[in-house]
Amino acid sequence: MNSVIGKQAVSLGIRAASGAPRLGLWAPVLSHPQSLIRVCHTAAGGGHPAKSQAIKKRGYDITRNPYLNKGMAFTLEERLQLGIHGLLPPCFLSQDVQVLRVMKSYETKSSDLDKYIILMTLQDRNEKLFYRVLTSDIERFMPIVYTPTVGLACQQYGLAFRRPRGLFITIHDKGHIATMLNSWPEEDIKAIVVTDGERILGLGDLGGYGMGIPVGKLALYTACGGVHPQQCLPVLLDVGTDNEALLNDPLYIGLKHKRVRGKEYDELIDEFMQAVSNKYGMNCLIQFEDFANSNAFRLLNKYRNKYCTFNDDIQGTASVAVAGILAALRITNNKLSDHKFVFQGAGEAAMGIATLITMAMEKEGTSRGDAIKKIWMVDSKGLIVKGRGNLNHEKEVFAQDHPQVKTLEEAVQILKPTAIIGVAAISGAFTEKIIKDMAAFNERPIIFALSNPTSKAECTAEQCYQLTEGRGIFASGSPFSKVTLANGQTFYPGQGNNAYVFPGVALGVIACGVRHISEDLFLTTAEMIAEMVTAENLAEGRLYPPLSSIRDVSFKIAVKIVDYAYKNNMASWYPEPADKESFVRSLIYSPDYDSSTIDSYHWPTKAMEIQDV
Repeated sequence: MNSVIGKQAVSLGIRAASGAPRLGLWAPVLSHPQSLIRVCHTAAGGGHPAKSQAIKKRGYDITRNPYLNKGMAFTLEERLQLGIHGLLPPCFLSQDVQVLRVMKSYETKSSDLDKYIILMTLQDRNEKLFYRVLTSDIERFMPIVYTPTVGLACQQYGLAFRRPRGLFITIHDKGHIATMLNSWPEEDIKAIVVTDGERILGLGDLGGYGMGIPVGKLALYTACGGVHPQQCLPVLLDVGTDNEALLNDPLYIGLKHKRVRGKEYDELIDEFMQAVSNKYGMNCLIQFEDFANSNAFRLLNKYRNKYCTFNDDIQGTASVAVAGILAALRITNNKLSDHKFVFQGAGEAAMGIATLITMAMEKEGTSRGDAIKKIWMVDSKGLIVKGRGNLNHEKEVFAQDHPQVKTLEEAVQILKPTAIIGVAAISGAFTEKIIKDMAAFNERPIIFALSNPTSKAECTAEQCYQLTEGRGIFASGSPFSKVTLANGQTFYPGQGNNAYVFPGVALGVIACGVRHISEDLFLTTAEMIAEMVTAENLAEGRLYPPLSSIRDVSFKIAVKIVDYAYKNNMASWYPEPADKESFVRSLIYSPDYDSSTIDSYHWPTKAMEIQDV
């Protein structure tokens, strides 16, 4: 007999070993609400480690559990047998009608922050309905649950905070992180997004308010990639904040002292990484998010060959930016090595993009030395050149043999690049002169204003298209509306959104148990995204597939990664699946309610072994 049992069934699909009739098997629960069942997670999907967990839910608890709650979609039979009859209004609504109700409420809100709160409250109440709403129009909702609105939500987190979501670990919990992980109710965690809140988007140090970022990222793991939400854990490492406004704010929810740095900070991160791998396994994916430059590169280099980890600000941004550049080559009709790049900014994003560009050029046949000569960077002190003092290791790699230049405008005028890439969160950095100069030097100038949120963008899509007379090849980090020029040309700006990258990468890595995530996976991902851009997309000004197709993009990235991992001995789960598309598809979360869910919520009086299908 097939039956879906509780929250584990959402992830794995399980069946009772007994062939007993449905009602006869589950009837005892009606008189024994404290019944238990032990669920055994065997090596499903070719090698996922076994885990065991006892769970129980019935009655009022179900209506307060976002994983189990269906609201007024519970049938009369379900309400009676689950002990929730009378706890809900007598109306019965399908999930489709529930989506319409949510949308009607959503549309009454005029501010994006209020819309964000509506959606996050829904996530806390009814998880499947939340993801059903998101996936019904991902292009519409992504700017709310992710950039740019998530930045505003983080700034206002003290006011928007409704219900704890994720795990808050502080510097004062050092020595007890393993115990804290045991507080999290889910055992089968496959992916963690962690931040210390020091560099939230382009907004800076938001301390404890940074939790909105891991929560938003993991929502997209599920909505875009199909990773099961119960396998995801958002974590904020609170070590204090150097933001004086927050320290003086009585509503601030984080630690009210200056950031702890140095040895104590490193010990906290070490303990966290070890505790995660001990509890969830060495294959648990840990995504670092919005750490300051001083820590981001250092921690990535420290852990990348020891744990299953990556930094999205460095590697995810690099992958999506290079994907846009590779797509742009089909417009400029030349090779990557024919281009000269000038970066506004020399932090995590710039270094990540530059590194991946050099890898892509090497793949074309250019030497590493020659590839590096094609990349120039401008930071707050001007052009990064050899002999300039106080350059860190990453900047030293891309320091050029050239006289000092103080400003971006001067650098563009002197170097005459074919592409400029903005990743320094300096609003308006691409001035009218810079954009016009780019149009004078190049028939099709590449102009990427990648800083987030929208208020930090180096230029707008309209400025790029108008000042280049429609010849600019534009991409941005935040979404911009379509632009129609006086001559009637209409452009749909390409958003270089990391959401094209990290959900598919995560799904692929989880699917085959990749132990260490190499740069090759991000270049492979960039190539796959670029391949999915059609000639029609390019004609409209799009350098990326439409966001409406992002679930398909993520699926194809995951399949590509699984295939690459097995071919290059990076996978842990064996035997290797013969049909990788079917294998990956079988792992994808569905936001639809199960057709019959009575036995998803209550269990027989005696512990019973359940095996995966």
